[in-house]
Amino acid sequence: MSDYMRKGALLIISAPSGAGKTTICRKLLARRKDLKYSVSCTTRPPRPGEKNGKHYFFLNREDFKRKIQRGELLEWAMVHDEYYGTPRHFIEEQTKKGLNVIMAIDVQGAMSIRRKHPAAILVFVLPPSMDELKARLAGRRDASEVVAKRLANSRGELAAAKDYDYVVVNDDLATAVEQISCILTAETLKTSRLDPSSASFVTALA
Repeated sequence: MSDYMRKGALLIISAPSGAGKTTICRKLLARRKDLKYSVSCTTRPPRPGEKNGKHYFFLNREDFKRKIQRGELLEWAMVHDEYYGTPRHFIEEQTKKGLNVIMAIDVQGAMSIRRKHPAAILVFVLPPSMDELKARLAGRRDASEVVAKRLANSRGELAAAKDYDYVVVNDDLATAVEQISCILTAETLKTSRLDPSSASFVTALA
């Protein structure tokens, strides 16, 4: 184990629905042992195959609002007429240990995280084209009105890409995963992520 301790990084992945952020997160977690996934809370109903506590914590609106009132959420927002939020405790616990945490959240949530954690790494995933995005959304099992709403909202989400640190096009999944993994590696090697004791030791060596 290295004598140099580093602060864990917070990696935020955002994308329009259908651009592949959930799949990218799953692939990154499979290849990196230093990466933990932050499970978000939501009031939307689970999709087929989704499990409570693994994909999301599925809550009713009353329970979600209680978490807001108790200050248990790092951020929260209303997206597609449903509440989404990030539990605070898990992220603080993991980053304190020097582990990195990945989150797949919407643009509103990402901007809220950026205000509270300026050192968070924000990556926006783009679809190869709008036609491809439409095709991916059409292939989902969501109701047609839900798909239409997500497609309409995607234009506003795409406009927010300029506010992110990095933009990755998910044309080829393996390439997109490799690029984001490289981004995380470079970011975690920054001297700003050394904890104070390690930073002092490095200075003393000079």
